[in-house]
Amino acid sequence: MKRQLIASLVILVPMTFVVGMTLAAQEDGSPRSGNGIALSEFKGYDAWQVIATSVAGNDGCGTSTVGCMKAIVGNPVMIKAYRDGIPENGKPVPDGAAMAKIEWLKGSDPNSPYEVMVPGENTEVAFMVKDSKRFRETDGWGYATFLPVGKSGAFKAKTNDPTAAKTCHSCHTNGATKARDFVYTDYAAR
Repeated sequence: MKRQLIASLVILVPMTFVVGMTLAAQEDGSPRSGNGIALSEFKGYDAWQVIATSVAGNDGCGTSTVGCMKAIVGNPVMIKAYRDGIPENGKPVPDGAAMAKIEWLKGSDPNSPYEVMVPGENTEVAFMVKDSKRFRETDGWGYATFLPVGKSGAFKAKTNDPTAAKTCHSCHTNGATKARDFVYTDYAAR
């Protein structure tokens, strides 16, 4: 009887841990990336101020063969950092700053009197958030990418791989970008 109890505990304790971690990750109902970043951490990102836009060719749009367009937006902390002169002032981006890159396939507007490129299908939303304590391994930056689930308005994590953030960060570590605290995007002239 004692052996059965011990055997049951050996099975039950790890299962309880896994279930508990899963519930904790889903407690706010928000999808989470492999490194623990929840989409809910960026609530209201769709109303953040535009930093810049970009249009990528086929190689900058995941699996798209038609290219895509992106809006890079920032939370108020990031916008203030830009207004304070980042990156030219040589200061690091402050903790709490966040950016989102909202990506769409290229579309067109048949009702426009002239040819115009407009956002088509939303393909992903990627985030960078500065937290020097939480993301020490990636120079203070956390990364997460979420994909839309059909037309429901819901999202899912692009990957649950906890090392994916290191892959994201590796693109931000070239010489010029490192000197800019790993941020590519300049604040577009207004």
